Amino acid sequence: MKIKFINTLVITTLVIMTFSCKGEKKNAVETTPTEEVKEAPIASITYNVDVQSSNIDWIGSKPLEKHTGTLKLTSGTLETKENIVKSGSFVIDMTSINVTDLEGDEKTHLEQHLRGESKGKEDHFFNVAKFPKAVFEITGISEKEGKTYLEGNLEIKGIKKNVSFPVTTSIETNVMTLNTEVFTINRTEWGVNYGSKSIFDNLGDKFINDDIELKISIKANKA
Repeated sequence: MKIKFINTLVITTLVIMTFSCKGEKKNAVETTPTEEVKEAPIASITYNVDVQSSNIDWIGSKPLEKHTGTLKLTSGTLETKENIVKSGSFVIDMTSINVTDLEGDEKTHLEQHLRGESKGKEDHFFNVAKFPKAVFEITGISEKEGKTYLEGNLEIKGIKKNVSFPVTTSIETNVMTLNTEVFTINRTEWGVNYGSKSIFDNLGDKFINDDIELKISIKANKA
């Protein structure tokens, strides 16, 4: 009986730990009204985003499963002074939504649903026919708790909000890299409402979590 009790206790503890970890938000973003975009400072150095070597990783989830994927960039510039990013922007190709954890028909079906290419489901998620691009424009940079935060206006589906997330940058010869930590946005802030229990009632366990985890990795070459 004692051994059985201990085993039950261990299993219960593991379940609690698992669900606790799932509930944690990594660098949860708080949106604020849009701010003025920073202009390139005098004597700044421009780096052009290498779209072939840059991407955004994403994770979306339901109660009992998650999906992973990537997005590509179409263009972008970063303006620096004294090796610090001061201004810039980049454009995200929403038509490039790619699911990396599925194959075959399942992969195709989910990608089409996310892009809004399925009949009658055009606006469930990102409706790329109407909104083929998302844009991030730098509005500032700040230091918090020993980390550097990049601040900017993020526009998705025609809705623009100011956000900030932790980044690290480095410059070697003529190449700059900018990598964010994983951060979390609430998709409903940009009108991506499908399957959200915060928007719709009576979804039961059929809801899709509002939170999307993102990680941006950019490589840029000196102009």
